[in-house]
Amino acid sequence: MAAKRFFASQHFAVAGASQDQSKFGYKVLAWYNAHSLPVTPINPSRSSIYLSSNTELSTVPSVQSLPHPSETSLSIITPPAVTRKILAEAKEAGVKAVWLQPGTFDDEVLAYAVREFEAGVGGEGGRGREGWCVLVDGESMMSAAGKETGKL
Repeated sequence: MAAKRFFASQHFAVAGASQDQSKFGYKVLAWYNAHSLPVTPINPSRSSIYLSSNTELSTVPSVQSLPHPSETSLSIITPPAVTRKILAEAKEAGVKAVWLQPGTFDDEVLAYAVREFEAGVGGEGGRGREGWCVLVDGESMMSAAGKETGKL
């Protein structure tokens, strides 16, 4: 299962990470941090993001700037046109697993992610009514991958 493979990675990154607590780019980033997963925010216009847990995370400007792209699973929280560009960059950088949050893809983008990556998570499935979502399905998939699901 792609979601289980996604959580088997050593590192995680969030494309579309945001400082704005009302945005899903912040909520997904905070979820990884709260679950003690090593996460890197990707944001080309900020040098760091501060979480409400008083944690400062340094950002990288692009997927190609990740320190260990081939060992990193990538969550994407961007509009479909941007998602397609990020997927191409991720493929070139050697990322093996991607998770497309609801609203980040169209049929063409989802098909590309499923076809081009070892694990492409997105679309129908999961426990949420809008499809696979890290915030809804993450803990059960972490557990399936043999990772601790304890929160900070």
